[in-house]
Amino acid sequence: MSVKTPVIAVFDIGKTNKKVFLWDTSFQIVFEKQQHFVEIVDEDGFPCEDLPALQQWIVSTFTELCQIPEFELIGLNFSAYGASFVYVDQTGEPVAPMYNYLKPASAPFPYADFGGDAEFARRTASPILGNLNSGLQVYAARSKPFWSEVFKAFHFPNYLASLFTGKFLSEITSIGCHTALWDFDKGQYHPWVSLIEDKLAPISREASLEIDGIHYGLGLHDSSAALVPYLRTVSEEFVLLSTGTWCIAMHPFNESPLSAAELEQDVLCYLQPNGKPVKASRLFGGHFHEEQVARMEAHFGGSFTDLKFSNEVYDLKPKASSVFESAFASRDLNDFPDLASAYDQFMVDLVGQQISSLNLLLKEAPVKQLLVDGGFSKNEWYMRLLARAFPDVEVYAAEVAQASALGAALLVYEGELPQNLIQLKRY
Repeated sequence: MSVKTPVIAVFDIGKTNKKVFLWDTSFQIVFEKQQHFVEIVDEDGFPCEDLPALQQWIVSTFTELCQIPEFELIGLNFSAYGASFVYVDQTGEPVAPMYNYLKPASAPFPYADFGGDAEFARRTASPILGNLNSGLQVYAARSKPFWSEVFKAFHFPNYLASLFTGKFLSEITSIGCHTALWDFDKGQYHPWVSLIEDKLAPISREASLEIDGIHYGLGLHDSSAALVPYLRTVSEEFVLLSTGTWCIAMHPFNESPLSAAELEQDVLCYLQPNGKPVKASRLFGGHFHEEQVARMEAHFGGSFTDLKFSNEVYDLKPKASSVFESAFASRDLNDFPDLASAYDQFMVDLVGQQISSLNLLLKEAPVKQLLVDGGFSKNEWYMRLLARAFPDVEVYAAEVAQASALGAALLVYEGELPQNLIQLKRY
């Protein structure tokens, strides 16, 4: 009889892509599958997740995974997007749609009763973002017809875990992500939450439950999950700069309280699985890149992908600049002889903005290492200019396959970790 390979299953549920992975205990992906779902609409005609179809796919897929003869399932966890609540009855069945966090807020929140919106935002580390502050979705739900049927409400990843554990439990990463629920000054729910606390699933102290020999995670917020592989394997204090449409810098070692001024600069706090805060700043860097590259290519012709990095770029010194507006957008393209020189200047401007965003985190809590993952980690301009801008910091391009899913897998694994979990290239 052949020996089965122990594996951990993780469902990684994004807004667009829904994926499942099997990881072996060397944390290599040995199976993956992807599914796309068409959104449905809520009672107001606003698009929302097709929760019944998603639930059916997850349960049937898990059953299939358990039947693959060469694998032995030892763990299951979920990483999923945040800012989304599921309301269930006593049997665990949803009693309402899972409302889209992009839907305009339906009920005004009485910020004035809690020190005004600026103080409320600072104390909860939650910029005023309407339904993106998911706790306020629950505040509004109190006036909905389904409210009397609600036994418990919890965040989306925690609901997915409940399909297998049968337990209605919350965990701290979902609660601590700009939800307006958590009081970062006191490390507990904000006083306003007493209005809804009887309906909230209790917060678990454990990251997983063992049932019939399988470790079941409670699910977690995908941004917090992506940090876990680094926290588990990097020995020096670091900032992780996760780049894509948004370039989000996460500083797990900056414990200074969030200030009103930082909030105005788009600085947030998340919570790690261990309950410690992660201060984060963000820049719309990938969006600026896409927008300005399209403008340059339309003007000059050609493609930026054909360009080669030149040391002449170093003559153009990046200057710290506003994180909100593309610094290059106001430049006249007629001032540049060709696409190459325009792109050089654009990347210098973009890195100037990135320096400003990073300095919001680093000025009070310097680190030894800056780890860059995602799309810009493969951009020579970005990496070399960043390394030049922070000469006292070791700057690395980091590569982790499916970081959010991997982080979720690590939380249900108790064995030793392999040495090569993260690939690093120093600049």
